[in-house]
Amino acid sequence: MLIPHPAVLRKLVEEYESLRAEEAETGRGWASPRAQDLAYTLCVSTGTRDVRRALEAAHRLLAAAPADGPRPTAAVE
Repeated sequence: MLIPHPAVLRKLVEEYESLRAEEAETGRGWASPRAQDLAYTLCVSTGTRDVRRALEAAHRLLAAAPADGPRPTAAVE
């Protein structure tokens, strides 16, 4: 399995958790399209099919990652 870069994974987790917290505060019981996109990307990135498991896996990967790892490079077109 490919392992996502910690900086990219951290950004996905932070954005997803922030968006879901905001949605919970406003009383929306459903996830916005952006939250659904983030959930899908987290699942693909962690090799899971459930966003709760994806978040658990992401937190485990982030806990094991070095704090100051190399920065991801831009894709070459």
